[in-house]
Amino acid sequence: MAGGAHLDDQHRYLHDSENCQTCPDNEWPNEAKDKCVPKLQEFLSFQDNVALLFIVSSLVFSVVSVVITGLFVIFRDTPIVTANNRNLSFVILLCLVLSMSSIFLFLGRPVDTTCFLRQVFFGISFTIVLSSLLAKSTMVYIAFKVTKPCSVWRKCLGVKFPIIMVLVCSFVQVVTGITWLSVSPPFVEYEMHSFFSRTIVQCNEGSVLAFYIMLGYIGLLATVSFLLAFMVRTLPDIFNEAKYITFSMLVFCSVWIGTIPAYLSSKGKQMVIVEIFAILASSIGVLGCIFFPKCYNILLRPEINDKRHLLHKHSL
Repeated sequence: MAGGAHLDDQHRYLHDSENCQTCPDNEWPNEAKDKCVPKLQEFLSFQDNVALLFIVSSLVFSVVSVVITGLFVIFRDTPIVTANNRNLSFVILLCLVLSMSSIFLFLGRPVDTTCFLRQVFFGISFTIVLSSLLAKSTMVYIAFKVTKPCSVWRKCLGVKFPIIMVLVCSFVQVVTGITWLSVSPPFVEYEMHSFFSRTIVQCNEGSVLAFYIMLGYIGLLATVSFLLAFMVRTLPDIFNEAKYITFSMLVFCSVWIGTIPAYLSSKGKQMVIVEIFAILASSIGVLGCIFFPKCYNILLRPEINDKRHLLHKHSL
């Protein structure tokens, strides 16, 4: 390590037969070592192949989310759409589009505005998704586990309870984000010492503690939602979403548990690539696990999306 550092220092010097001069931190000697030239600046450009792949994926699945929203509007009064609160489904679809769109704040040359917004924008939008899934899981749990007619929990099956639950859970993340941006906001950082000939242009998160509190809260919501959905996943109801929520949270947790070590061990644009991959993979996982089965039943099994079929099933 010491030998490598000594070699790095040697590369920073201009020299000829008479004198030797150190280049500034943001410059590097040319090949002839007779002049200092600016270091190349490294960041995840929109023109990078991996960035183009992320952009296409984000746009495609955002369009898919919009199409599913339109499908749900058309079939809004059918059992599959109305089951387990259709309003929450619309909220989830909207926030998934926002979450996938947040990757554009991670691409391109970092500036103070994008650094300031990107983590909080993603954190709040995905928190609303998870809060809505938690509200859905809670509603299923209450509906099937609380059997006493006079139970206080029965009153929670109304329209207001899930909306209040989503607002309260999301409010915690909003307060965290506002506090973070007010006390120690992210900013652009030029990292000049990791590589010989290039400068890493990156976002310094400002408060690392706030960043991990945000991620930890998202993980907490996902874990509680998973546990609730797992407990009621096998209940006999054709429109029970719990098994889909269980699988979506399993995908979400697997993605983030797998990418966090990679994120911590990477630098520069590799770190950005890892985080964008986690954002897209978890968002697409939720979209696929929750909504694709519904769309399959709506389009290819219309006989089960009929109130008469539902009444017949309950009469047996």
